[in-house]
Amino acid sequence: MSSYTFSQKLFTPTPPERGSFPLDHDGRCKRTMIKYMRCLAENRNQNTMCRDIAKEYLGCRMDHDLMAREDWSKLGFTNETSDVASET
Repeated sequence: MSSYTFSQKLFTPTPPERGSFPLDHDGRCKRTMIKYMRCLAENRNQNTMCRDIAKEYLGCRMDHDLMAREDWSKLGFTNETSDVASET
């Protein structure tokens, strides 16, 4: 017996435009993510010490269509102008 009743409409979730992005199920950027997490742990969670790795991680996500391609200045990287090659 199904829990669906006749008066209910089928719910179709829609993703938000910003603030959420797909999970990396295939582990394409896992190596960079682990490198970033280690950097945070070694620097007492001060992300300013790990900005270069954060940029590398976001670049990897954009390269593998895990997030929309954005201008670096919109992601908080105003001083850097060159793209970082992702390690996969």
